[in-house]
Amino acid sequence: MSRPIRALPRTWLLLAATALVTGSLLTAPAAAQAAPARTPPLTTPWTGQALAGTPLPEYPRPQMTRPDWLNLNGEWQLRQSATDDPPQFGTDLPERINVPFPVESALSGVMRPAGDNRHYLYYRRTFTVPGDWAGRRVQLHFGAVDWQTTVWVNGTEVGRHTGGYDAFTFDITPRLNGGSNELVVKVWDPTDSRQNGSLPAIGKQTRTPGGIFYTPSSGIWQTVWLEPTPAASISGVDLRPNLADNTLRVRVFARGNVSGHSVLAEALTGTTVVGTSTGGFTEFSVPVPNARRWSPDDPFLYNLRITLRNGGGAQVDRTTHYFGMREITTGLINGVLRPKLNGQFVFQAGTLDQGYWPDGLYTAPTDAALAFDLQKHKDLGFNMVRKHIKVEPQRWFYHADRLGLLVWQDIPSLTAQDIDPNDAQQAQFEAEAREIVDEHRSSPSVVAYVVYNEGWGERALADTRRVGQNVKNQDPTRLVNTHSGHNCCQSLGNPGNGDMDDWHIYVGPDSPPASTTRISVLGEFGGPGLRTPGHEYSPNGSFNAYEWQPNPTALTDRYVGLVAGTHNLMVGKGLSASVYTEITDLEGELNGFLTYDRQVVKMDQNRVRAANQALIAASKALSNSGPVTLPVHTRRSLQVTTPGFTNRYLRHMNGLAYTEVVDAGSPTVLRQDATYTIRPGLAGTGCYSFESVNFPGQFLRHVDSRVRNSPDDGSALLRADATWCARTGLTGGGVSFESYNFRGSYLRHHGAQVWLSNGAGGPAYNSPASWLADVTWNVTGPWAP
Repeated sequence: MSRPIRALPRTWLLLAATALVTGSLLTAPAAAQAAPARTPPLTTPWTGQALAGTPLPEYPRPQMTRPDWLNLNGEWQLRQSATDDPPQFGTDLPERINVPFPVESALSGVMRPAGDNRHYLYYRRTFTVPGDWAGRRVQLHFGAVDWQTTVWVNGTEVGRHTGGYDAFTFDITPRLNGGSNELVVKVWDPTDSRQNGSLPAIGKQTRTPGGIFYTPSSGIWQTVWLEPTPAASISGVDLRPNLADNTLRVRVFARGNVSGHSVLAEALTGTTVVGTSTGGFTEFSVPVPNARRWSPDDPFLYNLRITLRNGGGAQVDRTTHYFGMREITTGLINGVLRPKLNGQFVFQAGTLDQGYWPDGLYTAPTDAALAFDLQKHKDLGFNMVRKHIKVEPQRWFYHADRLGLLVWQDIPSLTAQDIDPNDAQQAQFEAEAREIVDEHRSSPSVVAYVVYNEGWGERALADTRRVGQNVKNQDPTRLVNTHSGHNCCQSLGNPGNGDMDDWHIYVGPDSPPASTTRISVLGEFGGPGLRTPGHEYSPNGSFNAYEWQPNPTALTDRYVGLVAGTHNLMVGKGLSASVYTEITDLEGELNGFLTYDRQVVKMDQNRVRAANQALIAASKALSNSGPVTLPVHTRRSLQVTTPGFTNRYLRHMNGLAYTEVVDAGSPTVLRQDATYTIRPGLAGTGCYSFESVNFPGQFLRHVDSRVRNSPDDGSALLRADATWCARTGLTGGGVSFESYNFRGSYLRHHGAQVWLSNGAGGPAYNSPASWLADVTWNVTGPWAP
């Protein structure tokens, strides 16, 4: 079976830690001459290394390796044009550029202005195919080119591709001449100019950068390389672990005539084969006995060797891959739908990671730089990263796989301007989305796809639902977030489908209501900023954050408080994941953990890590917050359980609820005030209402978050406000009382007053500090029998 040549659908890199990776993979090509870099607005620790030899010399596709390849990064010729000119062959072009850095970047050596209207880019270079490749096909690979690409070899067109975020490949064998070959690439990248009616997927790119939109990255921006393959060869492999029977499901795609061929798949730990299977070109299973589970705590990767054999059993082609045995599913825990990693609920705590660099823009200056941001997530105690409306090179996913981070991969959006795509533009957006899903099908780190963001590029709610469902159908093994931030901005509303219900709340936190059908997630929150002079850059000179903090200590305090609020929402309201904005500053945005140049960590890393790790640990041991049965028509008192205050009880005074010390010597009126009769809930008999014993007909209710006594006037509002659902105490013991009409908010004492609170932060009564204890009560015998 053959698959059409297109973006090769997978990940990449050498498995450098294993003997499967031959020495030839680790050998960098000879250094290429580099065009002089321009001076970037900020210098990263890797700026000086980026052009010291061949830019980004590492093997670009770790998920499917072969020993022979040739890197074409380095200095190319360039011509920029405002018009769609015919390509020029056999002639030098006027400029020089360092591929694969975008033309707007300093490391490209061009650094053209963001608003330049020369949307047509012509690249040229020559190459010679190594002599020992004779008799094999030659594949020309592009990691990514933004946006529409046409390629010629020795004056003959070899292929076209549209899409700025997926890989593509052309077999150029028939066009090679045996000597020096000329490669010409034309790229049309209109960004958000709307030239010729264009509406490409651009994510955050804009020709007028400022605020939350940034300098564009035009043209070639990922590695260009050559690879020899047999005439019949492996073109791609899909990998899908099955934990139920400890097998790896494998499907191999091939190019050329593979009639009568078979496939041998060998799973390995290091160099030791642990399971083998033979199959064809439909899915088959490879045993992985006693499989070690991949997780952020233990990101163990197996190796996989795929051998294509002819009808006589001889090896025709061989590729090396890796995989992680992990499963992402959903399941009910105490009536709330939660995401489960390998069968266990683990809160997914991550950041918004937009992947921009002051020296390379879309393209990290080096592979070490590419891995740095992911390692910083681990250092800061996160277990997840949301890759925000950009798709990184294949090596980035390998680093996420080996480091152990859960990845939410966004589909890059159309413009954030309120412009509805026409049918052709919508179809192109969906085609690019399909390629992105195909390309990352085998990465263990990728656990979710985010299809739309805040309504950007959205044209109709029916389309949103349909595209989200199509992504789920294409890859049912992962979660789908149909619309992140459907409560925000230009969104057309809640699509109602997909695996996640996603809000954006700045500064937050807050949470969509718990559900039995979709996971409640906070797709963006946070955003407090801190100025760091000498480490800032803005294209238009202005800087912004969602709120400002005066120093690193205050910024850290604010973050730790937000995590405490997130913890409370997880326990009390059913929140299952949160995405903090953001890992680094980015041009005019100064709300990162790190500065844009990656030179300064702006918060106390140890405190941040401790807060994040405590949140994740608490999710793994989430207490049972199921319903509790109370004795109706009997008198009871509510005792505070917060340490140091356990001699206090809930009482009413002058119509308002308070806590006060009560004992056997207390006045009769105080003991009566601290006693209520438990009644069936006025708004729902599955819950409860509390009637005052000394003011019959008055019930404990909330008004504007303050808790008080009010007469039952028969209104629906009062009956809902006066109904409380008894849950197992959020500390693990006692009882917590959840509001009937404000789910996720609980009866809480604070400073002797009693409030309705979700503990997410904001007003003092909603402080996350000691919230779990403050909303947990003991239901005791009555002080007024």
